[in-house]
Amino acid sequence: MIDKILVENILNEALSTGGDFAEIFVENKTGDSFYLVDGKVEGAISGKDFGIGIRIFKNLFSVYAYTNNMSKENLLKTAKKAAEAIKGTKEDITINLIKKEIENKHKIILAPGSVLKDDKISLMKEAYIAAKEYDECISQVRINYGDSTQNILVANSEGVWAEDTRVRSRISIESIASNMNDMQTGSYRPGAAKGFEFFKEIDVKEYAKEASRIAKTMLGAKYAPSGKMPVIIENEFGGVIFHEACGHGLEATSVAKGLSVFAGKIGQKVASDIVSAVDDGTLKNEWGSSNIDDEGTPTQRNLLIENGILKGYMIDKLNGKRMGLESTGSARRESYKYAPTSRMTNTFILNGTSSLDDMLQGVENGIYAKYMGGGSVNPSTGDFNFSVMEGYLIENGKITEPVRGATLIGNGPEVLHKIDMIGDNLAHGQGMCGSVSGSIPANVGQPRLRLKDIVVGGR
Repeated sequence: MIDKILVENILNEALSTGGDFAEIFVENKTGDSFYLVDGKVEGAISGKDFGIGIRIFKNLFSVYAYTNNMSKENLLKTAKKAAEAIKGTKEDITINLIKKEIENKHKIILAPGSVLKDDKISLMKEAYIAAKEYDECISQVRINYGDSTQNILVANSEGVWAEDTRVRSRISIESIASNMNDMQTGSYRPGAAKGFEFFKEIDVKEYAKEASRIAKTMLGAKYAPSGKMPVIIENEFGGVIFHEACGHGLEATSVAKGLSVFAGKIGQKVASDIVSAVDDGTLKNEWGSSNIDDEGTPTQRNLLIENGILKGYMIDKLNGKRMGLESTGSARRESYKYAPTSRMTNTFILNGTSSLDDMLQGVENGIYAKYMGGGSVNPSTGDFNFSVMEGYLIENGKITEPVRGATLIGNGPEVLHKIDMIGDNLAHGQGMCGSVSGSIPANVGQPRLRLKDIVVGGR
């Protein structure tokens, strides 16, 4: 992607004013995205992003610059300009770049770039037809398709030379059901760190029908009750609450600055005894996986909580320096335009042993959240508010009629103590996570679990 001698020259220029660490991140990313509404392609983008980010440390002070002008003169000029933010004397640092041999754990069978655009659009139309023909109440269907191939190189003044290729594919199906009085939405958004073979391994039509089924079910539903009550949250994307309300608080981005409610609590009890959670960037071909992080460190399985005890954080290099801890392979960024920081990859609660019947037993009045929707969270406190996309009443130990408009309102750290049952059906859902280093693909996940009580917003 870039000449080794030029990389050494850039790093030396970056260190010319006294920096104690310099790093480059080179990115070459290609991809296709299409948007289809009511069977017609309304948008199509095929593009290529190529550029370089240059980062310099002086103790805990950092400087970041980027450019997409890859001429030798401009790269050295950019490094020099970034170095001007540091006032000091050049240290005696010898750069000896050694290429890391990295196992590719995420094999690709059908590279997206080798697939005709017509085939990608045909896939979208198949999903559209399946969703639209599910029921006559489906008034509109929107399909998004996206794939990307990102080649990266990370090199730094400590001798790291690491390269990786990340391929990701995803389809998003959104169905809208309507009648004379109402309109409801259902959606499904499967994705993976795979090529086009992903769409041959899953049944896109079934995902499309499921999106329409959700919309139709909610169209006829009455409003959810409100108040504090037991709630059972299904697996897969139900893990979004843990991701948003707890996961971000376990990233060194907030922990290192003391902005997290979990800061300084390693070894302390932070959840009920049955809760264990991990972040694992090594899972084969999962949406949030990669071979290395965006600082060139191999990804790993990070134990966050074990039997209710806080065991660790997700740590990047700079925040690790602040905390006196090593990186956990958790540095991520959207592109070369962002400096990396600690982020989640595939974050999930581990399996328990309870069945759905076990969870329903003894619940006189509660909510069964089959699919979660979006929400908001205050990262400094963990206070959250999430909508239930598809919910049902629980009455006298049984799941009964569907209800809409339910929201779950609570506090992440507090909710961790209210989990009193966990199922054995762990599954992952795919999302895009936004934070200070941009928008990145991340899996959320959990088995089905029960909260003994939480505030439900309804009518």
